[in-house]
Amino acid sequence: MAYPQKLLNPGEETIVDLHPHWWFFARQVAWLIGAVVIAVVAASVLGDGAAASVVRWVTIALVVASALRVGIRWVSWVTTYFVVTTDRVIFRNGVISRQGVEIPLGRVNNVLFHQSLFERIIGAGDLLIESGGERGQQTFTDVRNPDRVQNAIHAAIDWLRDD
Repeated sequence: MAYPQKLLNPGEETIVDLHPHWWFFARQVAWLIGAVVIAVVAASVLGDGAAASVVRWVTIALVVASALRVGIRWVSWVTTYFVVTTDRVIFRNGVISRQGVEIPLGRVNNVLFHQSLFERIIGAGDLLIESGGERGQQTFTDVRNPDRVQNAIHAAIDWLRDD
């Protein structure tokens, strides 16, 4: 789902519109896979009886709880935006309570990115934007292709200065 155009200023255009990288889901999906494996092993190893019935219900509850965690994480992913426009960098997230950061491109002093070897392989990383604002630095995690986003921000800043 793209960032809502109605939230942009008149004349402002979107350059980059991202949700977090799929790595954002890794921990919750790993828990779900582990819960399913435990449930399958428990169902195949255990026989009949009261103890087996209790173990089955516990493993079913574990699978359902893990699936709910994945669902909640997905809703969080859908409602998290990292957007670069011709005027600013926008980060918004939240489902019930929302929060956001907007950094005008004219105030951006530096854009840095960090990727471990694994993150380079999967195309994820962290982006650090230093600005002249009150907070000074903002770190954004699980950004897809942070090197390309860094280049896009610098290009937008150059375009803004030349304009």
